[in-house]
Amino acid sequence: MFNQLGVIGCGLMGGSFALALKRAGLVKRVVGYSKSPSTTERAKKLGVIDTAAESALLAVSGSDLVLLAVPVAATEATLKAVRHLVEPDVLFMDVGSTKRDVVDAARRVLKDKVGCFVPAHPIAGKEVAGIENADAQLYAGRQVILTPLVQTDPVLLQKATDVWAAIGCQVLKMSAENHDAAFAAVSHLPHLLAFAYFSSVAKQPAGRDFLSLAGPGFRDFTRIAAGDPVMWRDVLISNREEVLKQSQRFRHTLDALEHVMKLGNHEALEDLIRSASDMRAGWQMSNPKPGGTR
Repeated sequence: MFNQLGVIGCGLMGGSFALALKRAGLVKRVVGYSKSPSTTERAKKLGVIDTAAESALLAVSGSDLVLLAVPVAATEATLKAVRHLVEPDVLFMDVGSTKRDVVDAARRVLKDKVGCFVPAHPIAGKEVAGIENADAQLYAGRQVILTPLVQTDPVLLQKATDVWAAIGCQVLKMSAENHDAAFAAVSHLPHLLAFAYFSSVAKQPAGRDFLSLAGPGFRDFTRIAAGDPVMWRDVLISNREEVLKQSQRFRHTLDALEHVMKLGNHEALEDLIRSASDMRAGWQMSNPKPGGTR
């Protein structure tokens, strides 16, 4: 059990983590900080946190577990604000959707104290943000990816593994580089495509009429286009190199489909569709649980 959890960023992810630890009996006290005092007050009224801190540094003071639940672009500034209270036996984690930039920021700011930082990416989320949507079950049955540094303290890495497992997560470990390459393919590019596709339909002269006819397939395909704009701006910019690589791969595949359509080549088109359909069917059988939205 942890004596105190310090949550920096009392939104969906940070609030859900706090509620999950409380429900599991893993923490005695939760202190939360957000830039907006009204957010932390709301978190307190909802029972997500026990005490509202006036600064990120005060949220860290006295905590033996600290969660950074801030946009990935704010990681470095947040670490700078709290580094004076970073102690080697205190577990620090984040929940960012990209990891190389987070790891680099931690190395720059924490320097010889970086061993206490365990970067984490829980594959969970909702299309709605904010503390009002915090859910103690958000992480249950989900994967969480840990991307430890070479300097990461093995004891703290085990603590991180144990705490995520205790709230129902399947814990995986990989390098930050492999993480960002993988999630560019299976999460970041799909969001980019969803944003572009929905915009391309909605902004047509007859877009409103088209949308009125949309069925379940369209809703399923575009669901993630309702994601948090600020979060996804930061994710796509921070991982742009890998996302653009995946975008080029997608363009080549789309070009191949368009080419056989232009030729009116029924057999070639069916072969391309069948190949994708068979691979998707096989993947679905071996991966029955859907992932999160991040």
